[in-house]
Amino acid sequence: MDDLFGAGRDAADRNDADADDVDGGISDPGISVAGISDGGDESGSAGSGTRPAPRPAPRQAPRPSGAGSPRSPLAVRMRPRTLDDVVGQQHLLGQGSPLRQLAAGSNATGPAGPSSVILWGPPGTGKTTLAHVIAKGPGRKFVELSAITAGVKDVRRVMDEALTARDLFKTTTVLFLDEIHRFNKAQQDALLPGVENRWVVLVAATTENPSFSVVSPLLSRSLLLTLKPLTDADVEGLLQRAVTDVRGLNGKARLSADALAHLVRLSGGDARRALTALEAAAGVAFGDADDIDAGVAGAAAGAAGDAPVSIELKHTERALDVASVRYDRAGDQHYDVASAFIKSIRGSDVDAALHYLARMLEAGEDPRFVARRIVISAAEDVGMADPTALQTAVAAAQAVQLIGMPEGRIILAEAVVHLATAPKSNAAYMGINQAIADVRAGLGNGVPAHLRDAHYPGSKQLGHGKGYKYAHDAPHAVATQQYPPDDLVGRNYYEPTANGAERDISTRLERLRKIIRGK
Repeated sequence: MDDLFGAGRDAADRNDADADDVDGGISDPGISVAGISDGGDESGSAGSGTRPAPRPAPRQAPRPSGAGSPRSPLAVRMRPRTLDDVVGQQHLLGQGSPLRQLAAGSNATGPAGPSSVILWGPPGTGKTTLAHVIAKGPGRKFVELSAITAGVKDVRRVMDEALTARDLFKTTTVLFLDEIHRFNKAQQDALLPGVENRWVVLVAATTENPSFSVVSPLLSRSLLLTLKPLTDADVEGLLQRAVTDVRGLNGKARLSADALAHLVRLSGGDARRALTALEAAAGVAFGDADDIDAGVAGAAAGAAGDAPVSIELKHTERALDVASVRYDRAGDQHYDVASAFIKSIRGSDVDAALHYLARMLEAGEDPRFVARRIVISAAEDVGMADPTALQTAVAAAQAVQLIGMPEGRIILAEAVVHLATAPKSNAAYMGINQAIADVRAGLGNGVPAHLRDAHYPGSKQLGHGKGYKYAHDAPHAVATQQYPPDDLVGRNYYEPTANGAERDISTRLERLRKIIRGK
C-alpha cells in the first residue's frame, strides 16, 4: 500500500521547501533552535546578516518511502505560506492591515513602519501560522522564543542582536513570542525597550485575555488583534484541501461526507485539532486498506492499490475513540434534542435532562445556546416556585461566557440539576400571556386619573394624582386603592400554585388582594 505519510513528498516539494529556507523562511518541522532561531541559521547565532550554505547531504539524500519514514505532522505541512492561504480571520487580513504590512516585509509601501502585535485567540485559530507567514517576508530576520522556556537573559540577547542587525545590516528582526501570558512582569518589561524603539517587531501570541496577562506598558506599545474561532465552513474547506494538496494526502485518499462532518464537529473551530484528527483517521483507513490488499493476489492487488483510499465515518470513530453523535445543528436534530431537553427539565427527569445536555455538547452545540434555553426554562417552568432557579440559570449563562468549554459543561450541568429537581410553576408565564391577550383584545381603557403623572405643569388642573394614596403611609405599606383600568378591576392574571415557594405566596397574595380591593 502506498505510504500515506510520504504522500506529496516529491522532488518539487523538497525544492520548494529548500527555496523557502534560502529566502529566509522556516522549515516545516519548526523554527526554534535552543529556543531561538534566525530563520535559517541552524547554529543559533544571529546578527551576522549572513547564513551558512545549506548542508547538501541531508537535503539531497533520497527519503525512504516506507511507513517508518519521519514526517512532519499534517498540521505543520499544511501551514499556509502566504496570507492569502490563511483560513478564516479575514477581519484582520484586509488590504493595508497591520498583518499585511508585516508580511510584506521590505516591500511594504507607505510611510508607516511595522507595528508590534499581540494575537489573542483560542488554540488552533492561526496565531502561530500568522507568525510563520510573517517570517517569510523579505528583509526580515525571524526569531522565536517560547515563554515556557525563555528567560530575561534570552530576551536581552535577542534585543542586542536585533539592534546590531538593524544598525549594521538594515534588517528588521521579527520576534515571535508564544504563550506571552506565561511571562512574568520582569520578563515582559525586558521587551519594552526593543518594542518601543523598534529594535524588534514583536508578534506575541496568547490564549489568555491580554488585559489581565500582559503588562499595560507593553499593551500600549502594541496592537491587540483578536482572532476568532474558525467557522465550520472554514474547517471543512481546510480538511478538503488537506486531502488533495501535495503537502497533505496528495489525493491518495478521499473523505466521505459523514467522516468530514464528524471531523468538523469535533474540531471545535480548531484547525490544528481538525488536521490532527484527519491524519489519525487516514492512518486507520490506510491500515484497513493494507489488510484488504494483503488478501488480494496479482493484478487485483495492483488495481486496488491505485485507487484512493476512502476515509469513512468508522475510521474517524476508531481513530478518535469518539462515536459520531447523530445531531445536525442546522436541522431537525437540533430542534428535536433541544425540545426533549427542555421537556425533560419541565418533567423533573433530571437524568434525561443530563443525557440531552451531554448529547448537545458532545455534538458541538454552542454552549451559549444551551445556557439561553436554561434561563428561559427557569422563568417559564420553575418560576416563583423556586425564585433562586432563575438566579442559578443567569449565573450559569454568564459563567459559560467567561470560562468556555470544556469546563462550562460542569456549570451547565449544575443549572440543569437545579431546574430539573426544583418545584415547578408556570403561573408567571401564564399570567403574562393572559395579560397580553387582554391588551390585544382592546381591554384596559386608559389609566385611572389618580395614578397619572402629576409632576408637569397643568397636570393638577386635569385631576392627575388627585386622591392618590401613598402606599407607605398605609399599614403594612398596602393601601386600599384602584390600580387597574376600570374595565379590568377584579381581573386576576397571576394564580400561584401550591408548589414550592408559591405555597406561601398564594396565602400572602390572597390577603394583599383583599386589602387593595377593599373586600
